[in-house]
Amino acid sequence: MKIYLIRHSMTEGNLKKRYIGRTDEDLCQEGIELLKEKMGEHAGNQGKTCGYPPVQAVFVSPMRRCIQTAETIYPGQKYTIVELLKECDFGLFENRNYLELSDCPEYQEWIDSGGMLPFPEGESREVFIRRTLKGFREVLDQCRNQKLESAALVVHGGTIMSIMEQYACLENGRPSGSYYDYQVGNGEGYELRITESDMDDYCSGSRICAGSDPGRSQVAVSSGEADRSSDYRNGKNYQKLFAQN
Repeated sequence: MKIYLIRHSMTEGNLKKRYIGRTDEDLCQEGIELLKEKMGEHAGNQGKTCGYPPVQAVFVSPMRRCIQTAETIYPGQKYTIVELLKECDFGLFENRNYLELSDCPEYQEWIDSGGMLPFPEGESREVFIRRTLKGFREVLDQCRNQKLESAALVVHGGTIMSIMEQYACLENGRPSGSYYDYQVGNGEGYELRITESDMDDYCSGSRICAGSDPGRSQVAVSSGEADRSSDYRNGKNYQKLFAQN
């Protein structure tokens, strides 16, 4: 099964580098244009989706920025809202940026902790990760029950980081990285290969990396054929949808 983890496009809060979690913003005009660019509309493709892969099912966070992103890149396709896939609640930091928090002692403590402390009056990273992984497993259950081979999750940056930390791996099932290693830009994301054995492993409660059979992990999407061949050799079970410039 191929699972595409796509971060929503830009909002006004994203442009201003604010912590946007529970704040329910629309996409800004820059965010809409960004999606059009990634879809290839500015390249004369007459609105055809080329940057995002076709999928059999779409799952979204309930936040407007995710719903609008999904409706843009998968127009006319039905989607399922999954409440557990919402972004982290940033508590006191919500809808504020680092400049606005510069005099906040709780913010400095959080920075000094390397982002490990819970957000004051918000969620801890542990609670957030546990919640989003539960939502992801519910999605996997639905996909498995419907015998789907592909699905897209249009969600948040933090949600993607939670899932990737748990499921991304290199050759021989070794974990690929930690939470903050999987940050992606707006409109970007990853493709994961989930195998049947992975599904059995998560049902039994063991800590897994998805797609741990490297011989079947050729998963690049929008990169070139040379990149896909390289990923296959390296045994990765994931690939970025859009490479950073």
